Amino acid sequence: MSGIEREIYLENRTSLIDQWEFAEIWVDPWLSPPYILMLVKEQSGKFSIQNPAQNYKSIFTSDTYEESLMWLLEDEYERVTGRFCQPE
Repeated sequence: MSGIEREIYLENRTSLIDQWEFAEIWVDPWLSPPYILMLVKEQSGKFSIQNPAQNYKSIFTSDTYEESLMWLLEDEYERVTGRFCQPE
C-alpha cells in the first residue's frame, strides 16, 4: 500500500468510527475464501453495504434495513450470526 493509499484508507476508517449504530457481517459462502460484506446502519438512519476489501467503500445504500437485506439475499449472501454495536 502506497503512502497516499494508506492515507485515504485511514481517512475512510476515521470517518466511519463514530458514524454507525450497528454492523452485520455477511458472506458469500460459495466462494473460497468466502467474500465478506458489511451491512451498516449509519447514525443518519441510512443503511449501507460496505466492502472491507475496498477500504469500506459503500456499494449499496438504502433507507430501510429490509431493502438492504433483500439486496444481500438476492445475491445469496448469508449473515454471520450476531451484530456488532457502536460502544456507548
